[in-house]
Amino acid sequence: MACPFFMPVRKSEDGVWQHPSRLPLGCGWTGFCCAPGHEGVQPTDEELRSFCNLGYATNCPRLPKERPCDAVRFGVARDTGSQLLLLFVCEAGHLPTTHGTLEYDLSSGRWILSHADPQIQKMAECYLESYLLRRIPSPQAGSCPKETHDSSTYEAK
Repeated sequence: MACPFFMPVRKSEDGVWQHPSRLPLGCGWTGFCCAPGHEGVQPTDEELRSFCNLGYATNCPRLPKERPCDAVRFGVARDTGSQLLLLFVCEAGHLPTTHGTLEYDLSSGRWILSHADPQIQKMAECYLESYLLRRIPSPQAGSCPKETHDSSTYEAK
């Protein structure tokens, strides 16, 4: 479950993640904060490991007291080989507040059904990227892929 105010930008090359594929976005990510009043702030490495990539960041100094959710979770509900059905759940107090489905067409490389919130959509894209890289057997199975993610449309303002 990633923090709902985290905007992931690129995969982390930090080797401290014990089980990177178990992380909410399928890998550790670097990025910036989108919490009101803190937009564009670059979290420290420790904040990325303890708060941003995991959600429920109650000790984060930038987390707003009033917020719609504490974490966002993703999962693949169906992989037909040509289309993916992703589930998302936004949680507050460890209970769902909103949920839904997102659909991605692998053959065209396009979202059939995306999320209206650009932050959650960006997290879904990162989760999808990590998932697709894990689908393909690699000699470094279990490690976080090192490719740089194109973040040109998601730069901090």
